[in-house]
Amino acid sequence: MQYADALRYLDEHSSYERTGRVDSPSTENIEKLLDAIANPQHSYRSIHITGTNGKGSTAQIITRLLMAHGLCVGTYSSPHINRINDRICINGEPIDDLEFGVQIGAISDLEILAGIRPSFFEIMTAAMFRWFADSAVDVAVVEVGMLGRWDATNVINSDVAVITNIALDHMEYAGPTVEHIAREKAGIIKPSSALVLGETDDLLREIFLAEEARIRLIRDEEFACEDNFLVIGGRMISVRTPRTRYEDVIVPLHGQHQGDNASLAICAVEEFFGDVINREILDEGMAMVAMPGRFEVLGHRPLSIIDGAHNPAGAQVCASVFFEDFSTQGRKILVTGALRSRNPEDLLLAFRANEFDVVITCTPPTPRGLPADEMAKVAQSIGCDDVRVADSVEKACQMAINLAQADDAILVTGSLYIVSAARPYLLGQLAKPN
Repeated sequence: MQYADALRYLDEHSSYERTGRVDSPSTENIEKLLDAIANPQHSYRSIHITGTNGKGSTAQIITRLLMAHGLCVGTYSSPHINRINDRICINGEPIDDLEFGVQIGAISDLEILAGIRPSFFEIMTAAMFRWFADSAVDVAVVEVGMLGRWDATNVINSDVAVITNIALDHMEYAGPTVEHIAREKAGIIKPSSALVLGETDDLLREIFLAEEARIRLIRDEEFACEDNFLVIGGRMISVRTPRTRYEDVIVPLHGQHQGDNASLAICAVEEFFGDVINREILDEGMAMVAMPGRFEVLGHRPLSIIDGAHNPAGAQVCASVFFEDFSTQGRKILVTGALRSRNPEDLLLAFRANEFDVVITCTPPTPRGLPADEMAKVAQSIGCDDVRVADSVEKACQMAINLAQADDAILVTGSLYIVSAARPYLLGQLAKPN
């Protein structure tokens, strides 16, 4: 199958990212697909990651630390910021177009054989497992797509299960309480797993600890990020684990929360190897970490930042980093939008939108996007004085650039769909000479 044919085939299948619906929440389809190709997901070791926020950063830090140990590492994440290929990587390099077509084509051949119609995410997941097996990876770092128990990735018997944190999200499939969310995410824990738990709420911890796990490591008890300081380009942290303490570790990501994510990742890699991490290897791995679209600084005059925060918990963290870690002398301009499934008022309040000098709303480029004018009305209702509406993400970004002076700051956030459209446009515009 050619690359264009693979994209067309994926587009023909139901996609939560397009419709906002999951027709049959279970692992039955993915199990049938993988049974037909001899279950490639069992041919390598794995680390499985879920949580409301922080999955992507934690997965990338784990990947780089494993690579620094000399392992061949497959990484699966979603959604993508630039190209769909970015979801499936080996040693940080996305699957190329030719191989993408081969792997998707192989799964398409199974559709009739298995007697099912898989979803977009199930096809991608099966193709990922198959490519990792074909490429003989040593370990797969697998990020859950949604929740956990019935997610298509939940067919692995992971060496390490990582739970970052729990907040209300995907309420159409789990809820109405955080306890319900926690129970769904706890479904990735297997008897073979070492559990690394980042959630600090005692009531929620009990839900995870009720699940079977070979080893249980709990943040603030067995491990912790004990120092977490702002430095140029990121954070400097010290991490205590059951085996040792790592002093003055540089995390090249912005925000205090990234120190917590790094402590989770370090602890997970320790458990994977059953030993401390050599300090030179630790520093080498951390130096390779990069997260496009996650509080990524694209320019400095004006300060231009994009962040994929798309739920209130993530938005609150984003706002905290923006207002507390970055001191801006000039005006603050927010470019934002949201999906229809989100509560726009909750999201805007979490972003502290009324503390921005200008708010520009736009519609995320997906059928699930909340119209920009509806978002603008909500922004006005919570006290935003200067609210403007743009026809597209690109026009919203250009409007912000035109308004901004050198000492101003632009934050583009609210949806990964917005970030994926804004990133290439802003990079191109900001690279132009003044």
